[in-house]
Amino acid sequence: MAFQFFNKLSKDFIESLNDKDNSIVIIVVQNEKSFRANSNLLKCRSPYFHFIESLNDKDNSIVIIVVQNEKSFRANSNLLKCRSPYFRKELERINPDENNIKIINKPNISDGIFDTILKYIYGGIINLETAETKFILDLLMAADEFELEELTKELKSLIEIKSSWLRTHFSLVYNSIFTGNNLKNLEKFCIDIVVKYPNLVFEDFTSIQESVLISILERDDLNLEEIKIWEFIIKWGNAQNSNLPTNLNEWTKENFTTLKTTLQQCLPLIRYFQIPGTDLLKKIKPYKKILDKQLWDDLKQHFIAPDQPVKSIILPPRLISNSTIITNEHMAEISSWIDRNSKTYSLINIPYKFELILRGSINGFEPQTFWDTCLGYSNTVVIMEVKGTGEILGGYNPLTWDIMDSNYYPRNIFNVWEHKLENRMNYWAQTNDSFIFLLKNGNIQNSILSRVKDSQHAIKIVGTDEQRSYGPCFGDNLCMYSSEHDFTLDNECMGDDCGDYEESLRSSNDKFSIVDYEVFKVIKKTQ
Repeated sequence: MAFQFFNKLSKDFIESLNDKDNSIVIIVVQNEKSFRANSNLLKCRSPYFHFIESLNDKDNSIVIIVVQNEKSFRANSNLLKCRSPYFRKELERINPDENNIKIINKPNISDGIFDTILKYIYGGIINLETAETKFILDLLMAADEFELEELTKELKSLIEIKSSWLRTHFSLVYNSIFTGNNLKNLEKFCIDIVVKYPNLVFEDFTSIQESVLISILERDDLNLEEIKIWEFIIKWGNAQNSNLPTNLNEWTKENFTTLKTTLQQCLPLIRYFQIPGTDLLKKIKPYKKILDKQLWDDLKQHFIAPDQPVKSIILPPRLISNSTIITNEHMAEISSWIDRNSKTYSLINIPYKFELILRGSINGFEPQTFWDTCLGYSNTVVIMEVKGTGEILGGYNPLTWDIMDSNYYPRNIFNVWEHKLENRMNYWAQTNDSFIFLLKNGNIQNSILSRVKDSQHAIKIVGTDEQRSYGPCFGDNLCMYSSEHDFTLDNECMGDDCGDYEESLRSSNDKFSIVDYEVFKVIKKTQ
């Protein structure tokens, strides 16, 4: 994967022409008209002025950057200042030596990372086709440190779509960003990941900083049940005080006071009134001494007489998603498409409940599992995460996944009823209400909606003979398929522009495999 940043590069190069401090080449043209330019930049951009490998040219490199293992790089000060606010400030601060050379030491950055950074600064292109995710993370932190806003934005998007890697390496991400670094711009990025995948942190989070924990608890979109959040902060508080007894029955008044003091910034952020009464009695009551008396009295009153006013502040419920692939924002967007609303529903006004029927990582990735599990369900949404790209594709089927549905018919109607009874033929469904989509995610800035165009071939139901290989199919435009009988193993799922739906979802027609997929029953909420 190669990133090209020509718009920003062009702007930076034009700005560099106005900087006279280090422009040491004068080109005199017709009528004695003269132009001032930078020699290193000219050689970088024009074979005439010298060949392209300007990074290896020592003649006009007056800045030396020393990185990890004493590896050094030579670069042009004017170009560095032009491309990076960090270098602009740093080079203005540093005095040159007797040879007019300025030296910058960056021992925290490896030579491979800085080599990539320097090539971005000079050429506007980086190639991450074969780069490991750890390298991309290190590159992201370096880009943020050097205030390369454009590159940082792209790398954030690239890291975010590596969801499976993030889930297994989150402690590395957390420690890289929060421990010993001043990377404020990346902290929110990291917390956004936590909010979406809270178990990444809460499985082993006792060393997490209090400020980070507070930032997480403040989020309305923290995707975790409130009672689990309570259990985790109690565990965190205990871990900060290793002298507390492990047996709660042995706790003294001073022990409870110690825990209350430790959690004084966290306790007000718990949504107590959203916790079921049973959990309140079993899991919160044993720690009631760390709560304000008024709050505990109000909680008891609320569960006895929920319509009566209370004195304590009631925080709004969290917006919990039951998906590991899509967010509540995605569900709001899909709901608006179902209702053909031009404006996306707000998160508090989503009119549908998304009830999980199947998740590949739980139920398995065999195509037959889809048919065994989803048979007879109507008004369903299929969601899939594409392996390698992080694309989130999906489709909505208002009809039932069942050949016996009267809306389904075969291409060849010979012996229709006999074949329906045997469920052996492939059938097509007619509907004007199905659609497929690509959801915004990572570096995909805008979602794409594609409604059915050929209503007679909106949904394909495959017969029993092919259910071992075929999963859900929306026309021939979006179809899950695996000859290996596992959607994650081979690149045979299809997202082609076959004309059954209005828009093409992907820039490439290459077949793909998936990381995970989910099927939801969409249910209209009652007022």
